[in-house]
Amino acid sequence: MPNRSTARKSASRTKTRAPAGSSAPAGSSKRRKKPVRKWSGRVTATSDALDLEHDVFKQRSATAIARSLKRSAERSHRRKSDPYRSAMSMLVFYINRAGRNLSAPRRRTLEAAKDELRKVFGRAG
Repeated sequence: MPNRSTARKSASRTKTRAPAGSSAPAGSSKRRKKPVRKWSGRVTATSDALDLEHDVFKQRSATAIARSLKRSAERSHRRKSDPYRSAMSMLVFYINRAGRNLSAPRRRTLEAAKDELRKVFGRAG
């Protein structure tokens, strides 16, 4: 027969668990923010590519994405190449980085944005 005092002691010693997928240690109430370890995040933040508008790739219209990229490329002082090449590189970089996580309709919109980008820069293709 188990001793009641022993049962109480073991029950009081259990720690609360952090939610599944949490990076916080068990029993901790504060979550620590992990540093960005992916090279793509570092490239986006520190490269001499473009100063993009916020959420430019979340726009629904391929034309709006292309116009925004053109505007950003022409205004940016961080780019090393000509505006067309910088804008197209950033669009391709985003598509490649997203990989299989892009839905089919989203991928079609971004691929159409490439064609629109060629049009707004007056390039044949």
